[in-house]
Amino acid sequence: MGVIAKRSSMTFFSDGEDHYSHRVRIVLAEKAVTVDIIDVDPFNKPDELADVNPYNELPALVDRDLVLYEPNTMMEYLDERFPHPPLLPVYPVARAESRLFMYRIQRDWADLVDLILSSKDKEAVAKAQKELREGLISVAPIFEEKPYFMSDEFTIVDCCLAPILWRLPILGVEIPKEQAGPLHKYMELVFARESFQESLSEAEQDMRLD
Repeated sequence: MGVIAKRSSMTFFSDGEDHYSHRVRIVLAEKAVTVDIIDVDPFNKPDELADVNPYNELPALVDRDLVLYEPNTMMEYLDERFPHPPLLPVYPVARAESRLFMYRIQRDWADLVDLILSSKDKEAVAKAQKELREGLISVAPIFEEKPYFMSDEFTIVDCCLAPILWRLPILGVEIPKEQAGPLHKYMELVFARESFQESLSEAEQDMRLD
């Protein structure tokens, strides 16, 4: 197998603990993009971030004169800028379905993750943990049909879901194997992927250590 040629350099301001930063880093790894990843402490942001992002938020992607500061926009830009391997389908209907899956992951699961990690309301956190657990268990059977999320190939949708699944231990969410065997098989497949392993920050590597 030939080595994928490295592409032109860009800069990515990343939060090593944040699942939105992580999803973009997976795309960068999939595309073998030469990128300067700056691991930023969200509580001690460099002045340079405010210079490039009017919201002074993470993540932020700088490619020459272009600055992007919305994760899904970054992911789609990278997929178009570096077409191989493709992470979005070619055909409009399939592309629209992928974007809808991304939207549903955000609404159904990513918002719960954000609440669990940020809320000081123990009751609200417990409710969100329960919803996330039940939601993931309910979709487990779809992974019996295809190896990836509604697809035979690894896609941009998996880039959104995998960072959430990787964080389940720190979210306090346990998915029993007997209730969600196909989901566990999917997690093993994705987590073993070379690009996923390359995408992990030091903080994310520690998330799975016992």
